[in-house]
Amino acid sequence: MPVKIRLSRHGRKRNAFYHIVVADSRSPRDGKFIERIGSYNPNTNPATVDLNFDKALTWLSNGAQPTDTARAILSYKGVLMKKHLLDGVKKGAFDEAEAEKRFSAWLTEKQAKIQAKIDGLEGKAAEAAKANLEREAKINSERAEAIAKKNAELAAEAEAATAEAAAEETTEAEEATDEPEAPAAE
Repeated sequence: MPVKIRLSRHGRKRNAFYHIVVADSRSPRDGKFIERIGSYNPNTNPATVDLNFDKALTWLSNGAQPTDTARAILSYKGVLMKKHLLDGVKKGAFDEAEAEKRFSAWLTEKQAKIQAKIDGLEGKAAEAAKANLEREAKINSERAEAIAKKNAELAAEAEAATAEAAAEETTEAEEATDEPEAPAAE
């Protein structure tokens, strides 16, 4: 029975996530499988991969063939690297302690790259938020200046109108005191 390590699609339309499964190559994509060894969510940045490392390594060493996408995921998590190192131990190229040392060095380097990507994404998001905040502060200050200018103009107009009204009242009062009132003709 030819065994494949492949992805089984789940999730809703345009928001898929995948189960990493070991299945008979003749079974349908989302159908019957032998064992589920992990999950893969490409909707996050970076993609989230949850994989049972030991089961994946066991199935690879027993002859299961990964599909192209599953091979990329297994390589990303280091399963293929570990299998390669274990094959080197079997052939006598080096001992198991050297294989573990090489694998742990590779794993720390890989984790550093992933963490650098996460930090870079967070930094870009923080920079974008800061730029948006500065742009909004600039727009708010421009609006406040425009409102203050308009209020100053309205206050000047109101002050001019009250001064004009006061001037009219004083001229009317002066005219009333200068001219005696004529008796009304009957």
